[in-house]
Amino acid sequence: MGSTAWMAMLFSDLLIVFSNKTNAHSGISDQLPNAFLAFFIFFVYLFFRFNINRVEGINIIDLLWRVFVTGLTSTVASLLIKAFMFFLGNSILSNNELFLTFLYYTNIGFIIIFQISTFIVWKKLILYQKTKKLIRLWYFFEYSLFISLFLVFIKWIEFSPIFYLLITALFIVALVLSANLKWVAYLDYKQKWRGILLILLIIIYQLYFFVYMIDLGADYETFMHVTIFGNVGLVTLSSFTFIYALFALLVILFNLPTTSVFEQKLAEVVNFNRLSQTRNAGKNEEEIYDILLDSSVSAVLAAAAWIETYDEDGALNKIFTYEINAPEITDLQNKFDKEGIQDLFSSSPSSLKPNRYMASIDHHTFKSLLVYPVVMQQQHIATLYLIKDVSDGFNREMLDIVKAFADQASISVENYRLIHEAIANERYKEELKIAKRVHDSLLPTKLVDNDKLTIKAYSKAAADVGGDYYDTFQISDNKWALIIGDVSGKGTSAAFHMAEMKGVFQSLAQLDMCPKDFMNNANKALSRCLDRASFITASYYVIDTESNTISFSRAGHCPTLYYDSQEKSARYYESKGMGLGILRNSMYEDFVYVNTVSYSAGDMLYLYTDGLTEAKNNTEEFGYERLKDSFEKHVNEDLQDILHNVVMDVHDFCGAQMPDDDYTAILVKFH
Repeated sequence: MGSTAWMAMLFSDLLIVFSNKTNAHSGISDQLPNAFLAFFIFFVYLFFRFNINRVEGINIIDLLWRVFVTGLTSTVASLLIKAFMFFLGNSILSNNELFLTFLYYTNIGFIIIFQISTFIVWKKLILYQKTKKLIRLWYFFEYSLFISLFLVFIKWIEFSPIFYLLITALFIVALVLSANLKWVAYLDYKQKWRGILLILLIIIYQLYFFVYMIDLGADYETFMHVTIFGNVGLVTLSSFTFIYALFALLVILFNLPTTSVFEQKLAEVVNFNRLSQTRNAGKNEEEIYDILLDSSVSAVLAAAAWIETYDEDGALNKIFTYEINAPEITDLQNKFDKEGIQDLFSSSPSSLKPNRYMASIDHHTFKSLLVYPVVMQQQHIATLYLIKDVSDGFNREMLDIVKAFADQASISVENYRLIHEAIANERYKEELKIAKRVHDSLLPTKLVDNDKLTIKAYSKAAADVGGDYYDTFQISDNKWALIIGDVSGKGTSAAFHMAEMKGVFQSLAQLDMCPKDFMNNANKALSRCLDRASFITASYYVIDTESNTISFSRAGHCPTLYYDSQEKSARYYESKGMGLGILRNSMYEDFVYVNTVSYSAGDMLYLYTDGLTEAKNNTEEFGYERLKDSFEKHVNEDLQDILHNVVMDVHDFCGAQMPDDDYTAILVKFH
């Protein structure tokens, strides 16, 4: 498409030149070549962008090499054209306007190909470490360049104050973008020298084309219809590619002396990786401390070092040394006491102020000290001492890398200890399996299913054991008690409180109490056995199939969802009530309310715990309205399918963010 646009640009301009030469009317606008020029630039841009983006893992030097090769090819082609014109001399062909137009557009094609390829590579380098602000600025610049290509159609703008104002504005944006040269820091010494050579050649190509275009403009001014210098977009494009190349060259030259620092940082990364691998290599604590000592000495070029390790009580356990013996360590520690720098050893790792970890020492051999604690789970397990034989031998950067090594060592030590705790955890898992069997036995295996009502349930614990509880009890031939509860917290403690709730329910339900008396007595019983931080939310129902009524009380539990088969809709009963165990005196009965409702055949009662309504995706909870809508959607299905499909709707809503709380649902259908 780019080649086609270029040929169309050439052909249209040849027709214009021919018609002007023969005084014939071609019917072609003088602006048509400029239109084809814009298309040519656009398709060349797409070509190079596609070729650069499709290459995976391309490095910086390869990108510069691509620009160099394109520039070399374009420059050689341009020089060959120039040499050909030189050999023609003052012949008829060299003065033929049609032939000169062809050569002119050939040169323009090579120049634009080089500039666009350079532009695409500069874009990739500028966005090497991109931010939203940088991306927005770049696309503003890119779109502005493309739009400005069409300003050439407005003749009065060319070389007017607006023309220069637009170029100045775009030039300022180009300068701001040219300051993004973070990729330079990632080049090693050899890569920087190669980069300098390639960018220098690219700049030479840029200068050559700039001078050559001035000459072309002077030679072909009388008959050419497409210009470079009269086009805001092309002038800005050429200026930007040259400025960025110049900035890159200068920055690489100024960064060349600091390359050794980069190499040192690379060695630090290797040491850090070596230390981090101890987590998976099964190293014991002694081997981890040996690697920490060796890596730290190498990173800060210490003359000597040692590590003191401590047991759980903080007593000295073992010392690891490098180029120093026990008497010298004792001598130095005496110096520390005399010079009052013992406070360094108790510094908190949360603060990285150098004066808290570094000090000068008055010793016949050693002159400066860096000390850093190794902390695991807020426990001080070791102290690293690094010393040099020169004063002020340590700096902030050295402290940063020592901190990284010490933090990694603490993770490795923790990992080693966790492996040894695995055996104890296996025993705990066996005990947890027993607890799970007990937990499962607390929930009823058989629920009511007769000609008067059917009850189905679904329950899932967030952990191996949970705190959701439900149960039924047949009080008489026509009366059933039903309870659903949610113990605060999760895990084994919640399961134990659930067992207490089951005992209370089974004891009180058989006494045929009204819901208010049940709640009052349950609160009294649970207040004696629940710890102060725990409570239980519950809803207690008494279903009378003779009078077709439901009496219930709610102790801080989720609102009851009731489906009316005649109205074909569901609604919530949001009665008041306080959780069991929150208020542990006689005042609790003031917060117990009883509701009595009638039901008809086909009506349903949907009870649930807050694990369903409070299930979250990345932004919001499932909530009561979605639960009601989900229930109504599946209301005509089998009871067990209703329970299952509502839970599936919750899972679909959460996506990868699975519910992190126990969830239970009970469905009662009246016949």
